[in-house]
Amino acid sequence: MKSLLFVYNAKSDYWSKKIDFAHKIISPSTYACSLCALTHGNFGETEVWKEFRLGSNFKMKFIYKNEFQKTYPNIKPDYPVIFIKESNTEKLSVLIDSNELAKIKTVENLISVLKLKLKIAV
Repeated sequence: MKSLLFVYNAKSDYWSKKIDFAHKIISPSTYACSLCALTHGNFGETEVWKEFRLGSNFKMKFIYKNEFQKTYPNIKPDYPVIFIKESNTEKLSVLIDSNELAKIKTVENLISVLKLKLKIAV
């Protein structure tokens, strides 16, 4: 079974998370992670996204860019990015790159794009 790997354009350390939280509130239009802005509000995952995620047939993993860089040091994508991962392998293929994510304006649109692309990728 294929799975999805969502890589945020953010770091996982304590201070980075605090700065990101403040940045999203103070200046959301300049926040660097369009993926996070789509799937999360100021205080956590949006209800629409959570419902989609829990109802999906795909296994989903969400990681920060510093965690991705440790696991996949030879892959250098622009962040954020969504990969599709082949089952039982470490092979990753870009499903939605950072440029396409930047053009998506709502979580509902993200879900529609994912459904369309996943139908093709199955």
